[in-house]
Amino acid sequence: KMVDPTLAEMGKNLNEAMKMLEDNQRKVEEENEKKYVRKDIPGPLQGSGQDMVSILQLVQNLMHGEEEEETSQAYRLQNVGEQGHMALLGHSLAAYISVLDRERLRKLTTRILSDTTLWLCRLFRYENGSAYYHEDDREGLLKICRLVIHTRYEDYTVEGFNVLYTKQPVMYISSAARTGLGQTLCNQLGLPLSCMCRVPCNTMFGSQHQMDVALLDRLIKDDVESGKLPLLLVANAGTPGAGHTDKLGRLKELCEQYNMWLHVEGVNLATLALGYVSSSVLAATKCDSMTLTLGSWLGLPAVPAVTLYRHEDPSLSLAAGLTSSQPVEKLRALPLWLSLQYLGHDGIVERIKHASQLSQRLLENLKNLDFIKTSVEDELSSPVVVFKFFREYSNRDQTSHAAQASTIQHPIISNERHIYDTFNQWLGEQLAQLVPASGADVVELEDEGTCVRFSPLMTSAVLGTEIQDVDQLVDCLKMKIPVLTSTLQLREEFEQEVRRTVGLLYIEDLSWPGLGVVRYNYRSDGKNDDKQEKELEKINTELLKKLNELESDLTFSLGPEFGGQKNCVYIGMVTEDLDVSELVETIAATGREIEENSRLLENMTEVVRKGIQEAQLQLQKANEERLLEEGLLRQIPVVGSVLNWFSPFQASPKGRTFNLTAGSLESTESTYVSKAQGTGTTPPPTPTSSLAKQRLPGQKIFKRSLRSSDAFSETSSVSHCDDLEKMDPRPPTLTPGQEQAPSETEKPEEPKEAAQATKTDTEDVQSDKSSRDCTKVEEQESQR
Repeated sequence: KMVDPTLAEMGKNLNEAMKMLEDNQRKVEEENEKKYVRKDIPGPLQGSGQDMVSILQLVQNLMHGEEEEETSQAYRLQNVGEQGHMALLGHSLAAYISVLDRERLRKLTTRILSDTTLWLCRLFRYENGSAYYHEDDREGLLKICRLVIHTRYEDYTVEGFNVLYTKQPVMYISSAARTGLGQTLCNQLGLPLSCMCRVPCNTMFGSQHQMDVALLDRLIKDDVESGKLPLLLVANAGTPGAGHTDKLGRLKELCEQYNMWLHVEGVNLATLALGYVSSSVLAATKCDSMTLTLGSWLGLPAVPAVTLYRHEDPSLSLAAGLTSSQPVEKLRALPLWLSLQYLGHDGIVERIKHASQLSQRLLENLKNLDFIKTSVEDELSSPVVVFKFFREYSNRDQTSHAAQASTIQHPIISNERHIYDTFNQWLGEQLAQLVPASGADVVELEDEGTCVRFSPLMTSAVLGTEIQDVDQLVDCLKMKIPVLTSTLQLREEFEQEVRRTVGLLYIEDLSWPGLGVVRYNYRSDGKNDDKQEKELEKINTELLKKLNELESDLTFSLGPEFGGQKNCVYIGMVTEDLDVSELVETIAATGREIEENSRLLENMTEVVRKGIQEAQLQLQKANEERLLEEGLLRQIPVVGSVLNWFSPFQASPKGRTFNLTAGSLESTESTYVSKAQGTGTTPPPTPTSSLAKQRLPGQKIFKRSLRSSDAFSETSSVSHCDDLEKMDPRPPTLTPGQEQAPSETEKPEEPKEAAQATKTDTEDVQSDKSSRDCTKVEEQESQR
């Protein structure tokens, strides 16, 4: 039973607040269109105040109110469980504890800090260590750098930066470290960038993501000979990109040789809590300091990062900011203190072990997949799995590829690297979209290029990743590999077909993950650039619309929103049964049809405009002629009516009709004489495209039949044989036992009369046909 009613009320309010926010998060928005109401607009502070429910509702609206409908599905909050509630409760308790009297606050904060530090040092095998709790994960390293400067420069506390003139300090970081880490340290410490030395990784032996120890030794010697003071080395136990661990044992020996401080950080430090730890990671327990990010490892929200370090002088630690005399500063450890007690030792180890099992499960499945290349440090236990799609060449392809690459080495390598980077970028985005619980993301590595990374230690506790999520990730990967392979194989064929086709222009865009990019070339007839550009945009836009209306499995688009080519048709990923020639022919034919329709419309517009002008002139001339025929008296209003009554004027009505086919004006006298308007002939049917071919039931457009050529049905075999007999004019070959049919010499002579009659009938048929054609032409002319 809880004694303090304030604590009970605090826990109750926290549970109610979290329940309200989580319940509102699960509700589906009823209104599809966003409506801006008064409460969305900032206003003055209300004088009467609001209750807690109203305030929490406002927080809920601010958290989820501005989400767009299309992005709401991809948005996912962290899975906050009971352990997360304990961490959040710690922040509320810290505010409540801070109002206690000073002596009680000192005892409580000392107990919380000592308990948490002891638990973490035992859990991660770091003996006799102290702990610094910080919000920013780089702040711990920054404080360590200040501690080392205070230690190596004895007069730094008094003279400050003046003591750095005699011996310039140097800090060493790996080239595989976090981006911007060295610049941040120099900016916060007030040091020039020349004090930061980036150590390259291995290029010949070992992992390409590990620091080159021999080169580091030479760099340190050069700095010592030039009068500089090596201070600190930042090593990685799990690089941010590939998750590889530096040779910490050799680096520690090198640091002891030159009296340097060794700091280690990385995701692989989490495995120190397991029963089995690799020797490379176990060497981190001998380092001078390490930074732990327990929030992502254990799925704890709003808990601080921890930097464990060993140092004997507490005054220097206080000067560097690693310790504080203010009890309130020690309350940073309170959320972590509550969460660690709630999880317990077994719960913490189980979470880290579960993440390691997930990565091992994925690594075992990737070994059985073709065209997947992994980049892991240890095949037996690697917390981070990095893989990429890469198509290996067969022996024959490899020989031809090597011969081709010998002539143009650099373009081939750069283009191929760029294409694979684009395809792996698409693959990583697809996997993250299809299996969001896996936490797979895309990472850029210096040597491997674009890869897909699976780091469950950083994501599994937050997203709740399970074994079935890893299996689903592998299944999705199996479905995407054939698509990637087929698209990569057909890209070159598509490029060749487009370059051979008149009217199409192939656009090389290595950053497009798909079959390729094509543009229909508009044949300009001396038009200016602006008009030609507009016409080109109009035709290609209409072409894209026509292609999307086809019943095919392909995706046609305008390309990426930023950085893409204008007035082009981008074709997405394809499968192996794609008929590239039919696709290119269809694009070209559709483009020509759109261009011809556009030209016809332009010509028709010009013809109609000229026809209207000519009609106006003829009508004006007809009015003048009518005035001359009727006379002047008939134009007077009253006199003309009387004169027309006594002597009506008989005038045939004259009008004009515009023939769209001939593009000319014609008189309407024949219409008034016959008192019937001639009906136009029925337009001929639109000829079917020559691209249409016989398809199997259910077979879509642009798909090849995967049946073998010899697998014909009985009907198709007979028809095929008949076609061969019709095409082959040679007489059939006879066996020696067969009797030969009468030859032409032995053939009885036909009567000459029959031949003459046949000739006469043929001439009659031809004359009848020509007469019918002439009659048809005359009828069409009369109707016009």
